[in-house]
Amino acid sequence: MCAFAANSLLCRYALAHGASDPGIFTAIRIASGAAVLAVINSRSAKPTLRAGTWRGAGALFVYAAAFSYGYNSLAAGTGALLLFGAVQITMVTAGLLRGERLRFLQWLGFALAITGLGALLAPGTASPPPLGAALMVAAGIAWGLYSLLGRGAEDPLSVTAGNFALATPAALLLLVIAVLSHGEISAYGAVSAVASGAIASGLGYTIWYSALRGLTPAQGASVQLSVPVITAISGALLLGETISLRLVLVSVTILGGIALVIIGRRRPQL
Repeated sequence: MCAFAANSLLCRYALAHGASDPGIFTAIRIASGAAVLAVINSRSAKPTLRAGTWRGAGALFVYAAAFSYGYNSLAAGTGALLLFGAVQITMVTAGLLRGERLRFLQWLGFALAITGLGALLAPGTASPPPLGAALMVAAGIAWGLYSLLGRGAEDPLSVTAGNFALATPAALLLLVIAVLSHGEISAYGAVSAVASGAIASGLGYTIWYSALRGLTPAQGASVQLSVPVITAISGALLLGETISLRLVLVSVTILGGIALVIIGRRRPQL
C-alpha cells in the first residue's frame, strides 16, 4: 500500500516543483516499469509480450497519462481519494451490470461513496480544480477497467509485464509529443519518474500480487482503504500540503461507504 501511495507522492512532487512535464513523467514511468517487470518475468515460460493484451495496455496507458496530467493541479491526498473512489465505484458498477445483487448495507455504502465523491467535486472554495479532478476520475475508471480485465488471469505478473510492454510504444509517442511541445524534465523529475515506474509500480505490483495469494478478495479490498489515508498524511508531512476539513469529511464518507460494500460482501447469504 505504501508503494501505491508512493506513486501519488512521487508524481505530485515532480509536477508541483516544476521538475517534470506530465507527458514525459508518464513515458518514463511506463518504460521503466516495463523494463523492471520484463526482468522479473524473464524466468517465466510465457513470453512477456504474448502475456499482455492490447485492451489491458490501453487501459494502463490511459490510467497513467490521466494520472500524471491530473496531478498537475491536485494535491496528493485529494488525487488519491478521487482515484481510489473512482476505481471502487467502477468495479462495483461493473458487478451490478453483470447482475450482481447488493444487500441493503451494500447499497447504503455505495450511495455514501457516490455522495462523498460528488461532495468532493462540488463547486466551492475547497473544491479541486475541475480539469484535474476530471482527469483523476478518468484515471480511476481506467484503472478499474484494467483491474476487471486482469481478473482471473492465471499469471498476473506475466500479464502485467506484457501490458506494460505493449503500452510502452504509446508512452514513447507521448514523450515525443511532450518534447515537441517544449516539455522539460530535470534530474530530480527523471529520478522520481523512474522510482515511480521501476519501484512503486514494477516492484510494488509484484509485491502486491504475492501478498494477494494470502488474502481473500474482501481482505485485499479492505487493505486498499489505507492508500488515500497514507497518501494524505504523507503529502502533509513530506510535501507540506494541507488536510482540509472538507477532505477529511468526504474521505470518511467515501471510504466508509466502500467499507460497507466490502463488509456486506463478507456476510454469508441467508
